[in-house]
Amino acid sequence: MTNRGDGVPPVTEGDTNLTPGRRAWTDALDPETRELLEDDAEFFLHQSLSTPCLDAIERAEGAELIDVSGRRILDFHGNSVHQLGHGHPAVIAAIKAQLDTLSFSPRRYTNRPAIALARRLVELAPDPLGKVLFAPSGAAAIGMALKLARIATGRHKTISMWDSFHGANLDAISVGGEGLFRRGVGPLLPGSEHVPPLDQAERFFGEGAGAFERLADYIGYILATEGDVAAVIAEPMRWTTVMPAPEGFWPRVKTHCERHGALLVFDEIPSCLGRTGTMFACEQVGAVPDMLVIGKGLGGGIMPMAALIARRDLDVAGDVAIGHYTHEKSPVGAAAALAALDVIATDDLVARARELGAHGLTRLNQIAASHKALGAVRGLGLYFGVEVKGKNAVDAAERADRILYAALERGLSFKIGGGNIVTLCPPLTIEIEQLDRAFAILAEAVRAA
Repeated sequence: MTNRGDGVPPVTEGDTNLTPGRRAWTDALDPETRELLEDDAEFFLHQSLSTPCLDAIERAEGAELIDVSGRRILDFHGNSVHQLGHGHPAVIAAIKAQLDTLSFSPRRYTNRPAIALARRLVELAPDPLGKVLFAPSGAAAIGMALKLARIATGRHKTISMWDSFHGANLDAISVGGEGLFRRGVGPLLPGSEHVPPLDQAERFFGEGAGAFERLADYIGYILATEGDVAAVIAEPMRWTTVMPAPEGFWPRVKTHCERHGALLVFDEIPSCLGRTGTMFACEQVGAVPDMLVIGKGLGGGIMPMAALIARRDLDVAGDVAIGHYTHEKSPVGAAAALAALDVIATDDLVARARELGAHGLTRLNQIAASHKALGAVRGLGLYFGVEVKGKNAVDAAERADRILYAALERGLSFKIGGGNIVTLCPPLTIEIEQLDRAFAILAEAVRAA
């Protein structure tokens, strides 16, 4: 949680599930669900963002979650893993087939699915990204990128953005910028420098496009002043608040990195694999990173899979264990990822994300124009953000919370990012009727809130 110290309330990577709205929601659940939530609270360690749980899910199909009471909920949250929706039959079939032949590969051996997946990712990634390493989570892959950046440059410092989220591991929260993950855990990685996030550029660097140029040049200033920064680590678009960088921003940052010997690392853990209307979001920003970290949907929405894709000439750590994870070359995870990539290609889901994304932006702009409570609408591919307005920041956040629970009551789940941004992340396989139904529910929830 980040408190900017000027009366703006703390904001987080997602809704914190500790509001009056959450308590009212929980009280209205059926007895069986409440009992399950009580059991969950009894046996799991409590932590913000995931405790207490929202509901208990019995099964999931396509774009819908079905809870234990039989309620169907359109899942526009999905933790950004569900490009193919839930339980895609091609991914399940690939997992089942792989289980019958090779279910686990010890680290000292390789296997066909892992090699095939590495080859596929190299073919898909922009040149000169050409070397791959797998990990069981996005946060672990971020850790590998940090290690490789240190080894390749002989430096240890990093520059990243406040309010950013790069995973919950200790090294990832050091470069991440949210106090919710950093607070009270003691010393973090030394040399973790931070700059304002994209959606705060105008607040710190003046209004207009020049603010982003000045932010990019401020990053360059730190690179020049410090002199020993290994990497700039950032999301090509800020995921929590759906904030794409303006044209020219990342090329300007990349130029500064090259001038001062730092590597540019893009975190595309949530934004990869067609979500934004291109296979990778970095294809739209005019700058190829030196390292690209992907995850979430890579495992087809089922298997935990992430990858670090690096420049070929960064293959310089043969005498150091960068990752060395037990499930590093999981044949089942690789089979799931290959099946997911096949579906994305066969069903032309990248183009579908652009098509449905354009439709969604039109609909959301119509809804925002009809409701004074809503402000700016942003989107990239099939991922949207809608600003909720209020008399002040606290009022806006409270209204966003009310909209969330009003939507849940009507069968739509999404996440609130940055305190007051409704973020909508549907599967790329969603039917247009389901998409329109979700927008209708959102409009009703705004009126009700």
